[in-house]
Amino acid sequence: MQGRLSSWLVKHGLIHRSLGFDYQGIETLQIKPEDWHSIAVILYVYGYNYLRSQCAYDVAPGGLLASVYHLTRIEYGINQPEEVCIKIFVSRKNPRIPSIFWVWKSADFQEKESYDMLGISYDSHPRLRRILMPENWIGWPLRKDYIAPNFYEIQDAH
Repeated sequence: MQGRLSSWLVKHGLIHRSLGFDYQGIETLQIKPEDWHSIAVILYVYGYNYLRSQCAYDVAPGGLLASVYHLTRIEYGINQPEEVCIKIFVSRKNPRIPSIFWVWKSADFQEKESYDMLGISYDSHPRLRRILMPENWIGWPLRKDYIAPNFYEIQDAH
């Protein structure tokens, strides 16, 4: 089932994939990394003027990484603002996504955290660096295939 925003994007020839609706009825769309910056600008102009949150997760061990954006249309006098969830999937070998810092400034810290924990590089981010882990830390702690340094698991101990 296609939502209102998905229909609007199709009408204007913008490539995306509808992922349906979440449990709260919020429309979820998949955007290709190379299309993300231009679609982000279009969504901002269309009225999605608030980045509620950005996060990232590891889809499966050895699989794709996902960067997720929750956008909201804030308007005066509206009690139930329109929301959309955007998902961008990238390969873990070279995870690169255009930064939307220049569209929504609130992406600054959130994209840094996704970089620090999962290793997704946000191209054109002005200050992309580690913020939770030391600069010399090796690896990306929230990846499912991450092995902690100096960690030895006890197996078959009986």
